[in-house]
Amino acid sequence: MDNLNTHTPASLYEAFEPAEAKRLADKLDIHPTPKHGSWLNIAEIELSVLARQCLDRRIDSLATLTHEVAAWQADQNASQRGVDWRFSTADARVKLKRLYPSRLT
Repeated sequence: MDNLNTHTPASLYEAFEPAEAKRLADKLDIHPTPKHGSWLNIAEIELSVLARQCLDRRIDSLATLTHEVAAWQADQNASQRGVDWRFSTADARVKLKRLYPSRLT
């Protein structure tokens, strides 16, 4: 979920009757997007890691694939590693310099 202020359980109460809003809110498990990173970036990173660590070889059956991915996923979840964002403001000023005009003095 992104950090838009309307994306909260309270917004359900604006769209539905209270009983239905409560029922829906109880089903939700909300994970907000990190302030300095996009959930889409995190998903892309995870899929890249999966491809490099687990899917970098020929897998002959769907059952084997399912088993391998489940084992990889269990290991990833148990390790509780986060994402180390390394793209700083200084890096952005170099890479995106056309968007960060220099001041004339």
